Amino acid sequence: MSDSTPIDLPAGFVALIGQPNVGKSTLMNAVLGVKVAIATSKPQTTRNRILGVQTLSGKGQLCFVDTPGIHQGPKRLNRVMNEVALQSLREVDVVCHMVDVAALAAWQRRTGASGLPPEERYVIERLSQAEVPALLVLNKIDQLKDKNLLLPMIDALSERTEYAGVIPLSALTGEQIDTFVDVVLEHLPHQGLLFPEDMLTDQAERFLAAEFVREQVMLQTRKEIPYSVAVEVEHFNEDEKRDLLEISAVIHVERDSQKGIVIGQGGQRIKAIGQSARAELERFFGRQVFLETFVRVEPQWSEKSRHLHRFGYE
Repeated sequence: MSDSTPIDLPAGFVALIGQPNVGKSTLMNAVLGVKVAIATSKPQTTRNRILGVQTLSGKGQLCFVDTPGIHQGPKRLNRVMNEVALQSLREVDVVCHMVDVAALAAWQRRTGASGLPPEERYVIERLSQAEVPALLVLNKIDQLKDKNLLLPMIDALSERTEYAGVIPLSALTGEQIDTFVDVVLEHLPHQGLLFPEDMLTDQAERFLAAEFVREQVMLQTRKEIPYSVAVEVEHFNEDEKRDLLEISAVIHVERDSQKGIVIGQGGQRIKAIGQSARAELERFFGRQVFLETFVRVEPQWSEKSRHLHRFGYE
């Protein structure tokens, strides 16, 4: 490993907290160097708590807890997602409060205000429940034309919460990612590695396969469709002789009209979703994938506890 003995190394759980679509999954994937959490430009892409582990030889181990964006929504699914995020505040060693500075600057410009939007204040109020060090992570600095706006933003964000550190970065371009890793390691307890060095995530392969399919639905549909979709992998088989993964995934929607949109004219959209998802699956698993996709109507699944439990959200 290095001159350091394993017990001397910092290691711990790091929660990524923030509004939807601030780049939490993108940041975790960037640090891991592998895509284990789906990421799109649509809010609420992440619905589950996802653990991503990065072991840095001789430096320590970061155990990221990627969470759904904290938000206020009308459906039972929204409440479940919020509880998943808030629960992580009570289970980690460090909290990273991520803020999309480009979106914040746009809101300030549009409203003429110098403070914070209600959605960000809501996150900060929830963040006050954390009893561990909190780092302020200012993401998407590559999209911020005037860097002089950062200092007043930090002042506004720090009014109600005392941060142990502030890191401006771009999860997309990789700018300041190394600094971010070093700062987080400084705030983790020295307790030795918590997971095997080769561990990447605690998520089952079935879950990851379902997420890659759902990502393509989110990317290739609009309006309410992405938020009315759940994906369930019914069949996941490894054919060792042919070095092939056989996967059967069901895309659940809430209405017949949504089913038609996901399938598309002449089945073109469901075909495109399947092709793109298969490419992502083959990239991740490193082998050929045979993927079947089906669409079923499950009325109001996002409001029913048994369906939320069945799809892994509750």
